[in-house]
Amino acid sequence: MKISVNDVELYTISETQLNVIKDYVSADIIDADLKRRLFWVLNHLYDQAFIGLKKEWEPKLAANGIESIPTNKDAFAQLVFSQPDYLDRAARDAAATQPSGV
Repeated sequence: MKISVNDVELYTISETQLNVIKDYVSADIIDADLKRRLFWVLNHLYDQAFIGLKKEWEPKLAANGIESIPTNKDAFAQLVFSQPDYLDRAARDAAATQPSGV
């Protein structure tokens, strides 16, 4: 079994590994179970990242004069991303490593 994202193979589960998992998870549902677990991990990451984004940006949006904040997660995220002072993680990390005054 191979796991790929955007046609790039990320992980291969060997037959032995799969058989070990099948000792714990019924072979009848193994594919569905593994898909469910992958979905859970990625969805949990998204949920936790969104909680952090919202906690950080609700006060910043208010300070930026935004009076109406969407309750829809995607709309909220797009509003944050449209702010001129928004930096993604890579940009924040790069800014943090810049010497002062540069």
